[in-house]
Amino acid sequence: MKSILRTVFIGFVLFFLMACLIGKSVTGIPGASPSNAPEATSVSTAANTTTAGTTAAARGKPNIIFILTDDLNADEMQYMPKMQSLIAGQGLTFSNYFVPESLCCPSRASTLRGQYPHNTQVLSNDPPLGGFQKFYDLGEDKSDVAVWLQAAGYHTMLAGKYLNGYPLKDNHMYIPPGWNEWYSASSGTDAYSEFNYTLNENGKEVHYGDQPQDYGTDVYVGKAMDFIQRSDKAGQPFFVYLAVYAPHAPYTPAPRHADLFPEAKAPQTPNYNEADVSDKPGYISNRPLLTRKQKDNIDTAYRKRLQSLQAVDEGIEKIINTLQADGQLDNTYIFFTSDNGYHLGNHRQILGKIAPYEEELHLRLMVRGPGVPAGKTVDNLVGNVDLAPTWAEIGGAKLPDFVDGRSLVPLLGDTPTPLAQWRQAFSLEWGSNPLPALAANATAEPTSEDPNGELEPHDQDQQESKALPASVKKKLAIPFFRGVRTQTMSYVEYQTGEVELYDIQKDPYQLNNLAAGADPSLLAELSARIKELALCKADTCRTAEDAAFKFIK
Repeated sequence: MKSILRTVFIGFVLFFLMACLIGKSVTGIPGASPSNAPEATSVSTAANTTTAGTTAAARGKPNIIFILTDDLNADEMQYMPKMQSLIAGQGLTFSNYFVPESLCCPSRASTLRGQYPHNTQVLSNDPPLGGFQKFYDLGEDKSDVAVWLQAAGYHTMLAGKYLNGYPLKDNHMYIPPGWNEWYSASSGTDAYSEFNYTLNENGKEVHYGDQPQDYGTDVYVGKAMDFIQRSDKAGQPFFVYLAVYAPHAPYTPAPRHADLFPEAKAPQTPNYNEADVSDKPGYISNRPLLTRKQKDNIDTAYRKRLQSLQAVDEGIEKIINTLQADGQLDNTYIFFTSDNGYHLGNHRQILGKIAPYEEELHLRLMVRGPGVPAGKTVDNLVGNVDLAPTWAEIGGAKLPDFVDGRSLVPLLGDTPTPLAQWRQAFSLEWGSNPLPALAANATAEPTSEDPNGELEPHDQDQQESKALPASVKKKLAIPFFRGVRTQTMSYVEYQTGEVELYDIQKDPYQLNNLAAGADPSLLAELSARIKELALCKADTCRTAEDAAFKFIK
């Protein structure tokens, strides 16, 4: 009898040990990695480690997933049916979501830190005004949302694009603090083309080739799915920052989508190839009407952009299915948006961003998650500076005093904060603060190449400007500006002294500049608010944003 009991006991122990080993195994995602990819492991450096005590305290907290596209404008979101159904249809759409600066690196820095560009001091994609090198030199990667959430017990990962100019010129394998797992391009701009790129995968370089399974968006989605599954097994809340390159130029679709939308053409909105631009600032009024070739190029780009978004849309469905299978969907917040918008022939501009027009600054933010009502729209004025404080509140992380934005949690329930009790003004920015003298700004648009060769492919606006005489190029460059967006109006003051004012409710395509005939009291009030916002920091930003306007009806 004792012998039988001993045998049963030993068998039970062996079964238990085998179960533990199986439970710790990592399941790969087919097609997500090349054959030479290293096994996914957590980065274990002093800066990127969560203590066991913190992890235990974090159990039960909701997960957070952020899906960030690149240069996606609000109109193009309608071509993502899975996103519309699975995120917007199951959650909220923020209809008045803005970025203060319509440019990749400044926008992403604002997202990570919860600050306006004039406070991150990352004002452009390239040195000396911006880029990752400046973000790093200022020590800003040592205190961003990844660091805060990791300290609160979250398992964090980034897959895809980080900041323009990453990595460091003298350290291609640098991984910023706060990230437990890291999958981002370690060299070149090839990641934008979605093929033939190299990733820094937790400190190891892994090259991806030109086969269908190497397509960038699919790889980043696969990394996110694998991370979600492993974090779930570990019983740890997770934060996923999934930053795809689509639909950024060169707008490369997955091979399986290359024949979609054969008849698609860029929207012929009232401001497309605008007929009368005499009331616009010089960088617009000096532009000729678009040529047939330019229109054809815009249509081609538009088709490819829509094609490239389909892999993102499929990826959203895969991630949600993974969460559902793991029993984590009901405990996960999912945020979807873009780093900035994009113009396609609007106001005679060809293809690009930066200008303070609605196509470039006014986006959409979709959110689903615990307690978020399904299929509703929120009209409160919100922006990318609000994302980091929102995630910090959701995750119970300590928020630094330097943050300019505010948590969106009060807007995520059935009874959002009324418009009158919320932000009344949002800062619009381009250029250093205070604005330098015009003579010091020969070409305002970022045209210099990062010496490390890892900025980003130029938009067609920039490509065509290279061939122009210097005098013409200067006339078409977007001057530095400061502006303010209210619930109903957009007002901008340029470095040149030019001014634009639009009533967005009556003139959503910004065809009629009202500045010349506007009430001087209204102009003075808007100008004063710009000055407050341009110099604000932290709580003084919220004070300037919340003050009611006297002369806006």
